[in-house]
Amino acid sequence: MGYQFTIVSPDIDEKAIRLEKPDDLVMALAQAKAEAIRRKFQDKCLSNKEVEGEPTLLITSDQVMVNRGMIREKPLNEQEAREFIKGYSGNFAVAVGYVLVTNLKTGVQKGEWDKPEIHFHEIPDEVIERVIKVREITNVAGGFRMEHPLAAPYVKEVVGAMDSVMGLPRELTKRLLEEALEDTST
Repeated sequence: MGYQFTIVSPDIDEKAIRLEKPDDLVMALAQAKAEAIRRKFQDKCLSNKEVEGEPTLLITSDQVMVNRGMIREKPLNEQEAREFIKGYSGNFAVAVGYVLVTNLKTGVQKGEWDKPEIHFHEIPDEVIERVIKVREITNVAGGFRMEHPLAAPYVKEVVGAMDSVMGLPRELTKRLLEEALEDTST
């Protein structure tokens, strides 16, 4: 997108934030991450750091999968990963995500949800067993990294942008960045 960036971990306990509705959960997690990182910047006096007059913008987000009415975060173990993937087999899931952009100079925050749907073919049990042995496939929200070569053949259709499913919707993020820069209200 043409921005200079630094990755900063919020170091929050995501499991301490529990809400029943996926929209509320991902928004609360993105807001908690923003607040934790804002405090880190404030502590280090970085909130006023500007490069050639440009304010510092903070992007935080979170995503969960929702399948059969259940929120699916990163699976805790192989059994949970197995249950998640079996639930997707021949079914669909919604990747409920929230992106929050905070302008650290003005305090303006702009956020929005993104909800692409992923429709799956039937996933045979032997494939599920192979998939759960590959940690890089299951160590994501919903426990199924669909772009991995083992998983991709079982994705029937994505309704929405692929980058949204993979965690950070490019067009939405770009628009929120622009809005956070344009809004001068505090």
